[in-house]
Amino acid sequence: MAARSIASLTLSFGLVSIPVKLYSATESSATVRFNMLSKDGARLKQQYVSEKDGKVVERAEMVKGYEFEKDRFVVFTADELKALDETASHVIEIVAFVPEKSVDPVYYDKAYLMAPDKRGGKPYALLTAAMRSSSRCALARWTWKGKQYVVQVRVAEDGLVLQQLLYAEEVRSLKDLDIEHVDVSSAELTLALQLIDQISKDAYDPAEFKDEEKKRVLAAIDDKIAGKHVVASERNEETTGAQVIDLMEALRASLGQRSGKAAATTATPEDAAIPAGALKDRKSVKRAAKVAEEAVAAPARSRARK
Repeated sequence: MAARSIASLTLSFGLVSIPVKLYSATESSATVRFNMLSKDGARLKQQYVSEKDGKVVERAEMVKGYEFEKDRFVVFTADELKALDETASHVIEIVAFVPEKSVDPVYYDKAYLMAPDKRGGKPYALLTAAMRSSSRCALARWTWKGKQYVVQVRVAEDGLVLQQLLYAEEVRSLKDLDIEHVDVSSAELTLALQLIDQISKDAYDPAEFKDEEKKRVLAAIDDKIAGKHVVASERNEETTGAQVIDLMEALRASLGQRSGKAAATTATPEDAAIPAGALKDRKSVKRAAKVAEEAVAAPARSRARK
């Protein structure tokens, strides 16, 4: 399915205006949702109830209000709320160019993809090339749906990404946590660096990570559909709630564990041909197949004994 733009905007800096289209950069990964049902299996319907008299209020009778004091509201009509939204600007105004690494990711909010609109190809390509060459990104102001945003426009792959940024008052600081300062020895640092070196990679590959928890929940749902009982998964007690007594020993053990795993993955030609991330799934499939075989064989053994 072709991507559908959510807005047509203008990206401006100086006297240059670039018509662009905005697209959502992300989509929710269809999280597993459970419906609220009564005990007889009927779907439940949500209703709003007045605190004053306990009566159900229909949606057509609802209005929106802002609480300016405890239990005191100013009410806005639908037309007044629409007028507030109409202050949205279709212009993203660039106010500065800064080094691309100068914006801490902790300020990142929602991201959008930007593509050139009609007659915007040339200036879009020029701005992209200029920012890539200068290793800078743009900071801009954008008013949208009743709120003014500070946004970052940065180069990514073959185009531009618009990243909404949080305001300073919306972000907490580590300085507020009073983190204890503890000195580390050179020996501890050396072992930690060795461990980092063992499991370092050249880049982040998002395709390498899967939602294992979602897969586990979906498997439990499939079992339920098949009429099976859901059983709790076993947890590794050694890694959950365990307290590290000796930091140096823990680092050495981690280094040895990584070395052992590396040797195990090259133990046989068959396993060597399998990607490291697939070994766990392969073992799970073998276990599942073994359980299925035992389930089929059990009735046969029972009949043989008779």
